[in-house]
Amino acid sequence: MPPLSFVPALSRRSLAHSSALFAGVLAAGLMLGSCGKSEEKGASSDYPHAKEQIGAAPDIYDGALTPDLEVATFRNIDRVFPTRTIAAGGTPMALPKAEKQLTQVKFTSGGKNFDLFDFLAVNRVSGLLVLKDGKIAYETYQYGNTDKTRWISMSVAKSVTSTLYGAAIKDGLISLDDQVTKYVPKLVGSAYDGVTVRDVLMMSSGVKWNEAYTDPASDERHLLAARMTLKAGSSMEIMAALPRAAEPGTHNNYSTGETQVAGEVLHGAIKKPLADYLSEKIWSKYAMEAPAKWWLESPDGMEISGTGFSATLRDYGRLGLFLMNDGVINGQSVLADGWVKEAGSPKVLKGGAPLNYGYFLWIPPAGPSRDDGAFYGTGIHGQGLYVNQKEKVVIVVWGAQSKPGGMAQVKVLDFYDAVVAALK
Repeated sequence: MPPLSFVPALSRRSLAHSSALFAGVLAAGLMLGSCGKSEEKGASSDYPHAKEQIGAAPDIYDGALTPDLEVATFRNIDRVFPTRTIAAGGTPMALPKAEKQLTQVKFTSGGKNFDLFDFLAVNRVSGLLVLKDGKIAYETYQYGNTDKTRWISMSVAKSVTSTLYGAAIKDGLISLDDQVTKYVPKLVGSAYDGVTVRDVLMMSSGVKWNEAYTDPASDERHLLAARMTLKAGSSMEIMAALPRAAEPGTHNNYSTGETQVAGEVLHGAIKKPLADYLSEKIWSKYAMEAPAKWWLESPDGMEISGTGFSATLRDYGRLGLFLMNDGVINGQSVLADGWVKEAGSPKVLKGGAPLNYGYFLWIPPAGPSRDDGAFYGTGIHGQGLYVNQKEKVVIVVWGAQSKPGGMAQVKVLDFYDAVVAALK
């Protein structure tokens, strides 16, 4: 590999070769386990998609995968980068079938009429789960997916990271008013000097960032290139070199790099891998159905906290129920008091500008979901996790759209609103 200072200049072909090479090594017989030790690939031989051909990481961001290859890649992300396992525990929490089933939804989006089946088809939905009062009102798997399939979250992973902050605050390990440099000394003297944890969770650090997924010269692609070296610490080298664009707390700028900083801060506070903390606090206690996976920056390294998390459809649904129920498990609160409301509510930037964003959670700008106080996580290529506490509705959407953005024919918030209305 070339020195890190030259990594951003690597061609897409070179990056694709690196990712394909890594995937090939794993396919040849080894995979990285939860503790960074290699396990025999046979340990996952029961996974129904383990032998499928997959694509390379840059092609995901370029939107350069054929439909079948994209689907296979999104359900085999643990073969794209090294991963850490989030262990489940005990008997899975039951998700019984709701008495009232969702059989049809008709609604208008962008001036056009759609129904449930249009949404599945035109938005290339590969999995859809609708929960009402903790019961399954609708569930479907498409493109060969099954209830055993793990699917990539893309930026819904950011909402997972945010949730872990609620646990760390409950444990007395961190405060939102702390400086990020208290937990990540590598950022001392960088543009992140003087930035608080709260600023980062609102993506308002003021650090300059270009999120353009398909632009090889963007900061997001520079970060991807660094990760593909599989070098520990490469992400923070990228983030520490960024310039300042605004005063902390005054301007929101969507940044996956910012969530990597958030992950590093959280790791510095909890002193253990994020995946292990997630298993300890939520995944094992809430009785998830299956182990989940999370991309790592390097073998046995840091989780890529803004993406690369994958789980089964029903376990995403259980995560939504966990949030809907304010983080309470068996009568005990796992999260800081009021965390879900705080994280899932609109904010105000310094200077008074309103922000339809919480702590790595989106807030509907208008409409019934806004009135209900709902919030959601969203990810490129069509991923979604919607939580409406008032109406007790959780919706999980898996997408296989061809490009990172701009390919949805139906605005997903219009679909969410229609589903909630249909279940009243």
